[in-house]
Amino acid sequence: MAAALGSSVLLGEPAQVNPPAAEPEGPPQPQTPVARPTGRSLVAVAHDLRAMDGFDENAAVTRRMVDALARTVTGCSDTRAAWREFAGTDTRVGIKVTASGGPYFSTRRGVVAAVVAGLRDAGVREIIVWDKNAADLRAAGFTPQRLGCEVRAIDPPHGWDRASSFQAPALGKLIWGDLLFSEKANPRALGSTADDLLSSKSHLATILSKDVPRFINIAALSDEPGCGVAGALHSAVVGNLDNWRRFTTRGEGGASAIADCYADPRLGGKCVLHILDALAFTYAGGTGGSPQNSAIHNTLYASRDPVALDSLGLELLEKWRKRARFGPIGPKAAWLQGTNAGNAEREMMILSTAR
Repeated sequence: MAAALGSSVLLGEPAQVNPPAAEPEGPPQPQTPVARPTGRSLVAVAHDLRAMDGFDENAAVTRRMVDALARTVTGCSDTRAAWREFAGTDTRVGIKVTASGGPYFSTRRGVVAAVVAGLRDAGVREIIVWDKNAADLRAAGFTPQRLGCEVRAIDPPHGWDRASSFQAPALGKLIWGDLLFSEKANPRALGSTADDLLSSKSHLATILSKDVPRFINIAALSDEPGCGVAGALHSAVVGNLDNWRRFTTRGEGGASAIADCYADPRLGGKCVLHILDALAFTYAGGTGGSPQNSAIHNTLYASRDPVALDSLGLELLEKWRKRARFGPIGPKAAWLQGTNAGNAEREMMILSTAR
């Protein structure tokens, strides 16, 4: 079992929730990368005023909302057929969540449980739910017992794959948790200087590089002081790479690398669906959540285009920031415009009510 888990942290005993399966003969092969759509991007919208009671989720309602999203994105009238389209022929599928917002501003557990149920119904035997830190996953309530599947943390610095690295122009200062920090920070290393802690390299999570052939990304919407919006792209990219601070602290030049990294087939090429959780979101306060600067929206969005989702999320953030007399955050998210990862313009989207 240890060999199968790699270097990530496992939360709970997986044998109780995932049926046994034969070990894969080799690492999963990347899927075709998600390129800029040639036409308009379909965005499914599910809204139900019963979805939230204050900050508490009504899981029975969100289960129906998630199934409706799956049908609308795929165009399938049958729910099982819709989930089979996302699952493909793979018997192992990952679900990336946002767990840094605690019990109320992370990805909602009921939304994740609905995706797990849909994939199970489609014949997926192994499901891995993950985010970066084990403590965050526990605080948000993500456990094998609650979800009925395997839950893992990347476990920095051990959970990064040395063989799967990404280069981006922006330099980042390495800190503990980054794969190369301990090597470059060694004061006994010959010729070691402070500049050695600067790096243009990031490493992909082993969970994504070796353990899952495809994944569904379920991001919780919030503002992000560095790159403007934390949504689908932030979850899929920043949440799966080390040395990530350079993407959110170097202005638009650093943030633009988020979309560049997503275009890589090892990352964006494996993502088959994005769901943006805007049931309740923070518009000022960042990914950790801020009850006093939050809004109940009772809405889920889904698309194969993460840029379209983030652009819609940014509209919501700006609307509520204006109401609360906060300054605009749009200039920090200007990197969404013109990226090859998707469509940011409203006229290039088709918003369809999920049914």
